[in-house]
Order: sequence, then structure tokens, then C-alpha cells
Amino acid sequence: MKTIFVLLSITCLVSFASCNSIESEPNQDKKIELDSKSAQLVEANNEFGLELFRKITESSTQENLMISPLSVSLALGMAYNGANGDTKTEMEELLRVNGLTTEQINASYQMLIQALQSLDEDVTFEIANAIYYMNGFSVKQNFLDLNKTYYDAEVDDLDFSSPSALETINGWVAEKTHDKITKILDQLSPYDRMVLLNAIYFYGNWTTHFDENGTQMKEFYLSDGSAKEVETMSKEDKLPYSTNDLFSAVQIPYGTGQYNMTILLPQSGKTSGDVIESLNNENWKNWSKDFEETEHVVVNLPRFKFGFETGLNNILKEMGMVKAFSDTEANFSNISDQFLYISSVIHKTYIDVNETGTEAAAVTAVVFTTNSIGNEPPKTYFTVNRPFVFAITEKDTGAILFIGEVQNPVYED
Repeated sequence: MKTIFVLLSITCLVSFASCNSIESEPNQDKKIELDSKSAQLVEANNEFGLELFRKITESSTQENLMISPLSVSLALGMAYNGANGDTKTEMEELLRVNGLTTEQINASYQMLIQALQSLDEDVTFEIANAIYYMNGFSVKQNFLDLNKTYYDAEVDDLDFSSPSALETINGWVAEKTHDKITKILDQLSPYDRMVLLNAIYFYGNWTTHFDENGTQMKEFYLSDGSAKEVETMSKEDKLPYSTNDLFSAVQIPYGTGQYNMTILLPQSGKTSGDVIESLNNENWKNWSKDFEETEHVVVNLPRFKFGFETGLNNILKEMGMVKAFSDTEANFSNISDQFLYISSVIHKTYIDVNETGTEAAAVTAVVFTTNSIGNEPPKTYFTVNRPFVFAITEKDTGAILFIGEVQNPVYED
């Protein structure tokens, strides 16, 4: 039995004009307007994230799993600036950005980072990037400048042979995730030359909290048909609601409503796996149009909290990024004249969903190595008592921020 929660890449990439359209007044709704290139990148990155999600769910045997394609795509975006030749082409195809120039990709990511972190005063959304390289290792200045300019990456050289290097790298991770993830690397090999890091942190209060006194132990039916008692939150609210032959769904907003969690509950006779199998960019866009504001939706939702870590080498190779991992064919000549290849892409995440809201964090490290009743109003009951799929999205762009599947809800301390 596995529980899967995936933070999906926010792949709306924002132009300079769109940043100017974000109002500064504290009580004014903030908006993102995308130009054609940014909208194209939203499509590309959502497609990448959905495929990554499907492949992770297919291959994992772990009960609780969580990834962040947003973090992965930003880390790979920085690495992309160092790639050349076939290695660069494979990375473009993986991220679905072939046809766009490097400058367009970088500028859009820059605006994305700036815009998303200033959308909602009631939601904390932080993105941080860093590059650490071995002191004495010759790195091309243009590579460092691109990543400092567009990704606001912190850059520093460290003595990789000293334990203090790991302390510095892991300390950066802990700081940027508010201590929700305290370590990303266990060791550095004598052949490691560079570590690219991305960290994201999200904290959003529900627009309307679940009643803490309303949380009760309720049955949750696992995929094998057995049941377990889980802490289940409850609230009644006016919410966007949708239903079709595959699932019923609600959107639960955070803060002023720019961010929300979408929960996809399979219909009787369907499974969360059926929903995941149907996940593609076209279906997602069509489903997103079907929501209607509905009065008196009663939501019963399990609390859950867990962490996860994984290596992404094999999945990324399966998705077509092969040569970047080759110790003979990789081409990262825009980083250094010394031969480099990616030895590992390491990923950690954390999620806490409770009555107040949601807290989530993710870190990606790319390591470069050398070699109704009576007169009451009618109510719609939405009781989440079986495996379900959910997502958190940004309203204006339709970009998927987080997406996941829960088959066995847990709330770990």
C-alpha cells in the first residue's frame, strides 16, 4: 500500500510585463498575466511534471512518497546553463522547452521566482538556489553569472574534503526549508566538484480553517479493501466543485484564494490509479474548466504529515536525459573545461496538512562529478474515505503547484 504526494512544478513562467501587473496595494488582489512565451513554458513544464508524477507512481514500492518537480525543474534549469551538445538537447526535450532560447528560458524562470514569492500576503512561498563548488576547481564565470542573475543563486567555493563542506551545504538546506529538511547529502566523494541546490518552502493557511473540535476518528478504506481509523478534519463551505464519471473534486483555497488545494476523489468503482493514468496536460486543462462554485459543500479530509527522499537518476534517464549521467559522454563544457557529469540528483520533501493549513518543503541537489434535512439548505457531501488525488494550483495561470495521491493517510510526528 503506498501513499503518494507529489509537489508538482509551477511551470508558469512570467514575463517582465507580468511582474509589473502584480499590484503592490496590500488589500488589492494580485494577478499574473502571461505573455505567449511564458504561457508556452507553463504548458511545457506542466507536461513534464505530470509525466514525472506518473513514472514515480509506477516505479515506487514505498508507502509514502513525495516529490517536487518545481524544485527538480529549477535545479535542472541551473544545470542546463552548463550543458552543451547532445546533453543540452536531451535536457531541453526532458523539460519540453526545445524551440525556446536559453535566454527566454532563463528570463521566464527569473520572473516566475520573483512573481510567485509576492502573490499572497497570507501565503509564504519561498524559493532559494545555491551553487557550491570545490575550491581550486575552475568554473567558467559566465555559468556562475547566469545562475546568479536569473536564479538569484548563492555561489561559494568550499573545501569538499573537509567535513565543514557538508555542514555548510546541509545547513543551507535547513535554513531555507525552515528546518523541515535538515540534510540533503550524507557525503561528498573525492571526485565531486559541484553541487547545485534548489529549496522551496510553502506555508498557507486555509481561507476558512477546519474546525479543530470537529476532527474525529473516521474510517479510511485502503486499496486492499481493509479499513483503518484516521484523524479526519471536517468543515462546510462554499467551494468550487466538479464531478464526472472518473472522480468528484473540490478546490479548497488558501489565503486570499490565489493558491488552492484540489482534491480528486475517485468515483465508486474507480481508483486513484485510474485518475493518475488519465493525468495529462489536456485532461488537466479540461477538468480545471468544470469547477462551479457550490454552496454547502461538506468536506471530510484526513490529516496527513510525512517526509520522503529519493534519487531521481533512473527516472530522469527513462524520461530521456541519458548523456548528462554518462561518465564518458556528458557535455557540461559551459561549466568548466574539465570533464563533468551528473552523478546524482537527490530529492527530499516534507508535507503537513492539518486544520490550519498546509506546510511543505522540498530540496533538490544536483551533484556534478568528474570522471439536506427539513428546511435546511441542500448540502453536497464530499467525504474523503478512500484513496484520492489532490493538487494545489495558482488561480490566474492555472499552473499546478503540488499534486499527489494518498492511499494510506498518515500524520507523522
